[in-house]
Amino acid sequence: MLPVVSIVGRPNVGKSSLLNAFLRKRFAIVDDMAGVTRDRVAAPVRIDEKWVEMVDTGGIGIVDTQQLEEHVEAQIQQAIEISDALIFVVDGREGLTAMDTEIAKALRNFDLPIVLAVNKVESREAEASVGEFGALGFEPHPVSAMDKAGLGALGDAVLEHVNAGPAPADPTLKVAVVGRVNVGKSTFLNQLAGSVRSIVSEIPGTTRDTVDVRIKKDGRTLLITDTAGLKREASVQGSVDFYAQRRAEQAIKRAEVCVLLLDCTDEITRGDRKIGRMIEESVKPVVIVANKWDLADGEMEMEAYASYVAKKLPGLHFAPMVFCTARDGRNVLAAIDTAQALAKQSKERVSTPKINQALERARTDFNPPVRLRGNPKIFYGTQTDVNPPTIMLFVNDPRIFRPGFRRFLENRLREELPFKEIPLRLVYKRRRSLFSKHPQR
Repeated sequence: MLPVVSIVGRPNVGKSSLLNAFLRKRFAIVDDMAGVTRDRVAAPVRIDEKWVEMVDTGGIGIVDTQQLEEHVEAQIQQAIEISDALIFVVDGREGLTAMDTEIAKALRNFDLPIVLAVNKVESREAEASVGEFGALGFEPHPVSAMDKAGLGALGDAVLEHVNAGPAPADPTLKVAVVGRVNVGKSTFLNQLAGSVRSIVSEIPGTTRDTVDVRIKKDGRTLLITDTAGLKREASVQGSVDFYAQRRAEQAIKRAEVCVLLLDCTDEITRGDRKIGRMIEESVKPVVIVANKWDLADGEMEMEAYASYVAKKLPGLHFAPMVFCTARDGRNVLAAIDTAQALAKQSKERVSTPKINQALERARTDFNPPVRLRGNPKIFYGTQTDVNPPTIMLFVNDPRIFRPGFRRFLENRLREELPFKEIPLRLVYKRRRSLFSKHPQR
């Protein structure tokens, strides 16, 4: 376990920018609007050659536009309680405020080491104001998160108070929890984390940042990512919504397995179908989780609902389904067990002879109609990659392999090879003869 260092302060002093500066990448959402950060956003951070877990928190004293102040304050409280040290951030441009003084007084009650970071010191005027922050009772460290200036001295001050550790081990599996708004993603993540890591509310759009949680399961470290509810582009309003959507899309790309949550008390919507297509296009294994099953139990059969979902999300018809009640933890771990099984399938390798035997059986069972440009012919196939399993098919002409035939081949290979519940990537390549009059360039 790495020591935890939480970044705290009033709204809009640059806490998220400071975390991004230490990480040297855009991780937490940054916006001029106050109150963007709500959940605890944590990431391993290297300071010199040592590592800590740094946690970004919401602004203390924020007036939230969706009346979530109590939830935000609870997240800040929990972050402080698990911390080994705090970085207290103030705004050098605005100077010392009464709110800064109140926060400093409150933080002393926690009996934790506190490192004071005076941010936004890009101008001479702001630099001249650094000394006045000494009135808070802590040594002020001038920094500019925007210019990544002063981070070395601030990091050294943090290391004086914590026993920083070696680099954390890479997780054995990365799972992205995705779905449209209000399907229960944050509740699902909180059950896995064993604590409230994401704010749960009936208000749509509560989650903005992606929230990463590392859990131990069967002796392995898994990285589970909660994402903002994906919306139709027409429903995305403002930069905060825009960045929340992009973060969710990036979480799908970096994940090894996706968990797609559906609200089984509601119909499959255009939003659900859009997310399904995103997962399909990313060629990621996916566990479909029918959440809130306790509210639908008895009104429908599991097989009937699974058939309904397969019809509405045809590109994911092969994906396994878990029926879950995230609110009380029912089958939440079963979904992660399934995700681990899919990850294992995705790493399987199959011999070339076995692939070609399956292709021969498929060719016998499917006779495409004769076309003027000739019939599609497969000479042989071989697996070239894993994650996702990729099979190169050497053919006479990729252009004459129609979508229906391609879908048939993919489904047949999935059935006959150890890839029954995961997507396959088939690559069609023209085979050229050594004696061809038109050699491939």
